[in-house]
Amino acid sequence: MEPKKRVILITDGDESAKQAVEVVAKEIGGRCISSSWGNPSRLSGEELVKLIKKTPHDPILVMFDDCGFTEEGPGEEAMRYVATHNDLNIIGAIAVASRTHHSEWTRVDVSIDRNGHLTEYGVDKYGLPDIELGRINGDTVYILDQLSIPFIVGIGDIGKMAGKDEVEKGAPITKKAVELILERSE
Repeated sequence: MEPKKRVILITDGDESAKQAVEVVAKEIGGRCISSSWGNPSRLSGEELVKLIKKTPHDPILVMFDDCGFTEEGPGEEAMRYVATHNDLNIIGAIAVASRTHHSEWTRVDVSIDRNGHLTEYGVDKYGLPDIELGRINGDTVYILDQLSIPFIVGIGDIGKMAGKDEVEKGAPITKKAVELILERSE
């Protein structure tokens, strides 16, 4: 029996996130399920699990996005399926802050601001520390509190954050979040 694939869930799936997550996955020797991008998510949980299982690399980064749907949208439905699948080892999630009309929130274990500093506070879309302790607002984060995810890192908008997480810079904030999850999973 093969060991379970280590998976990191990411609550963003726009074009900037896709590019940043692909760069980070390559740098850490993992794999991004590139077809998981979309705003909103287009692939079902079943389709994502099949792609994850076919991937020879580890860890695997998977994106989910609801495009501002209230409550449980398509990204969160897919995330629930992936996160509860018995053949996968979900080691953590990156909760991405956003500013939506129907804001949702989730708890986070730690956040990383746009300067790369760890903070016990949540951060906003721009990667600036928020006033909420251990909590982040976003549009595809509603479900995280309902799942058994061992470690959740909050960050600002992937690939952006006022230029601090650009792909041309290697998406350093996203990379730091992935590395922190990997470190905690050891």
